[in-house]
Order: sequence, then C-alpha cells, then structure tokens
Amino acid sequence: MKIAVFPGSFDPITVGHVSLVKRALPLFDKIIVAVGVNSQKQTLFSLEQRLDWLKAVFAEEPKVEIAFFEGLTAHFCNQIGARYLLRGLRNASDFDYEKTISQLNHIVGKDLETVFLISLPEFSHISSTIVRELIKGQGDVRAFVPEAVVINIIR
Repeated sequence: MKIAVFPGSFDPITVGHVSLVKRALPLFDKIIVAVGVNSQKQTLFSLEQRLDWLKAVFAEEPKVEIAFFEGLTAHFCNQIGARYLLRGLRNASDFDYEKTISQLNHIVGKDLETVFLISLPEFSHISSTIVRELIKGQGDVRAFVPEAVVINIIR
C-alpha cells in the first residue's frame, strides 16, 4: 500500500493545501494529513481546532486520514508505515528549503521518499503565515481558506 504523509502546522489549512492533497490522491492509496505538534511554536489556533477543520475539509475523501504527531516527521512516517512525504512548492525558496529537508528525511526515515507537487498558479501566493496576518488584522480570508475555516472565523 502506498501511504503518503502530508505534514504541516495547518494554522490554518488553506485552499492551497486542499488543492495539493486533491491533486495527489490519484498517486497514493492513502494520504495522512498530519499536524506536527511543536511545543516551542506559537500557533494561532488550537490543535483541536486545526484537527476539526481538517476532518471537515476531507470528510468526503475516503483515502484521506487526519492525524497529529510530535517529534520528527520521518519517525512518524516510519511508525505508521508511510514511505512517502507529500510537499508543496510555491517558489524557488520553498524548493531550496524542502530539498535539504527531503535529503535529511531520506536518511533519517530509512529511504523515505519526498514527492513534490508544484502549486497551481492561483495558489502560489497563499501561505498560512499570510492568512494568519489577515485574520489578526480582521481582513477577509474567504479566498484563501476552505469554507469550514471561514465559518469558524467569521462567527
């Protein structure tokens, strides 16, 4: 079984993340969208909220599972039997960073392969960081996040 992990903080999940997972579905038997928990990192939304959003967004996708983990992504992949990491690339900076991480994961993760998908042009400017700044500034985020997130933020 070809299992991929799509790790991230998903603080919050964006339409770019959703696009990436949906485009990758034909490549794998299962994609685990996994929230990495880092106690040193300050998040805007709780782990529970982020997991709830992911479950709502992918509720109709039987090949997508939602999880969370602490520690190294490569160790999590080994624990659950995933041989692939799914990562999105928006620009050259993303590539430079992700290339180094993928090489380390390949060693630490015992031949863990990273599969890169290039962001569609309409999503290449979207990041969770920018969305968080919009939320903090009370900007309109409807074009950048799934409906499940919009409903929760606007309430």
